[in-house]
Amino acid sequence: MTQTTRRQYESLAEAAERTGVSTRTLRRRISCGELTAYRAGPRIIRLDPEDVDRLLQRIPNFR
Repeated sequence: MTQTTRRQYESLAEAAERTGVSTRTLRRRISCGELTAYRAGPRIIRLDPEDVDRLLQRIPNFR
């Protein structure tokens, strides 16, 4: 029997809390196409945590 893993999504508030980025910033990223969002009804927006994590980029150390 094969087992499929269910994709996990998070709300804007959950993503903002987890990453320390404001919900307003996440909405701007969605608006400009940098972040994919999924609508689950007229007012419910969900995000894939992996997509949100890709927005965060490591800054190289300069010496």
